[in-house]
Amino acid sequence: TLPIPLPMDGHSLLMACCTKRVCKGCIMAVENRGMTECPFCRTPCPDSDDGKLKMIQARVRKKDPQAIDMLGKKYFFGSLGSQKDVRRAVELFTEAAELGSIEALFDLGNAYFHGEGVQQDKGKANEFYKEGAMQGHVECRYNLGQAEIRKGDLDRAVRHWVISAKMGHENSVENIKKLFTAGVGTKDQYMK
Repeated sequence: TLPIPLPMDGHSLLMACCTKRVCKGCIMAVENRGMTECPFCRTPCPDSDDGKLKMIQARVRKKDPQAIDMLGKKYFFGSLGSQKDVRRAVELFTEAAELGSIEALFDLGNAYFHGEGVQQDKGKANEFYKEGAMQGHVECRYNLGQAEIRKGDLDRAVRHWVISAKMGHENSVENIKKLFTAGVGTKDQYMK
């Protein structure tokens, strides 16, 4: 399989039927063949938001961590006909994280960082980001770099950004460039 370029949300969709991330090119190829099913699981795609929500809820009942996180996002943003309920979203993110969703760790980190649905706790946010980064979540790694900058530890920030830059995160590359041109970063760090 070919990797989906970052940011993945810009190049792929998370399918409601199977909670698999499918690149937009694959979706277009299936549509060009006259098919209306999911390119991954071949389940017919629902036409309505209600149908999509029912599919997600069916996966949630089966304890699918990606579906639980997806449902949490629907509550967080109030989409697919769900009423916005940030506290419920955080509960779902927590459940999904406990079941192994690294995306849910990122979502929990963001909730705690911004104080949405929970009391703001940047230390706890960084714990979630650290756990997600250790499991390979590129944006968690980037956010750890941001946290280190706020603490004034430029060296650690650059180390986090080098890792996320190697994973294709463009903002990390830009941050490293800015530090280098400001005379803070070393050429060795920039060339990695």
